[in-house]
Formats: sequence, structure tokens, C-alpha cells
Amino acid sequence: MSQKSISRFPVPEIKDMPDDIKQRVLAVQEKAGFVPNVFLALAHRPDEFRAFFAYHDALMEKDSGLSQAEREMIIVATSNVNGCLYCVVAHGAVLRIRAKNALIADQVAVNYRKADISPREHAMLDFAMKVCNNSAEVSDKDYKTLGEHGFSKEDVWDIAAITAFFGLSNRMVNTIAMRPNDEFFGMAREF
Repeated sequence: MSQKSISRFPVPEIKDMPDDIKQRVLAVQEKAGFVPNVFLALAHRPDEFRAFFAYHDALMEKDSGLSQAEREMIIVATSNVNGCLYCVVAHGAVLRIRAKNALIADQVAVNYRKADISPREHAMLDFAMKVCNNSAEVSDKDYKTLGEHGFSKEDVWDIAAITAFFGLSNRMVNTIAMRPNDEFFGMAREF
């Protein structure tokens, strides 16, 4: 395991966290077998931790026209463009699990345009990249294209919201130099 610091900022001990945050961190640890560094690093600011994970859960845990794998694809592809090592590694591991395909996560992380994904997924990621890189150019044509691939207007909102939320996350992770957990690198490579 890496001995380097996981953040440029202080990382509280789990025992010193507010009870609600401590309970969430311990629940994640029980489920995953380790505590992803994002939980530890963001606990430095408890109110922001709560707000971050409330919005994360609202986007990522609701019923939607997007599959869990599609949501993770958005995160991996846009995090790559934003240069966020933590999110590419962590969400790449989750994508391998959600897609039940180890290769897809690596392909999407490097160049989704050449990945073995469906035309629907290509259209989704093209739009996510537009939101990520130049949201001022989003137009009715984008909605039409996504509609032709079976996405509803609510799905378009979700693609944009996931892209925007993780854009914020990518920028904070890069700023605080959050390191990915070593455990992510080997997760779900057996598919």
C-alpha cells in the first residue's frame, strides 16, 4: 500500500469524524473492504462532505434512463479529459464491475471514441464531452441526436448533471492532490 499522503490537507481519523460521517465511512468500509480516499479527504470539511455526497447520491443512486454502467462511463471519460487520476482509477474500477467487462473501462478511460461501446453510448459520451469542454455550444441538435438514441430530456439532464458534478469533483481532487487507493487498481480485472 502507498505510504504517500492522500491529500494536501489534513485527513481526520475516522474516530474523530462527526457521527453521521463516521457511520457512512464505516458502512462503505464494510461494503468495499476498504475506505476510498475520497471519503477520508473530504471529511476535512464536514458540511461540504455532506453536501457533496447528498448530490452524488441524488445523481448516482436514483432510478433513471441511464444504466449504472453508463453513468460510470460518463465519469471515466470526462475525468480523463479533466486529468483526474483519482476518478479515472476509482470509477474505472466501478465501471469494470457495472459493465462486467474489464476492457471497456480501460478503453473508455483512454479513448471512448475507439472503445467497444454501443452507438447509444458513443452519443452519450459525445454529449458529455461537449458539456465538459464547451457547454455554451449545447443546442437543440444535441437533444435531437440523443433522442434518436433513446435518451429522454430527463436523461439529457442526468448526463449533463453527472458531467458537471464530476467536473467539480475532478477539479477539487486535482487541487488537493487526492491519491487513488491502491485497492482500486486490481478490482474486477477478471471479467
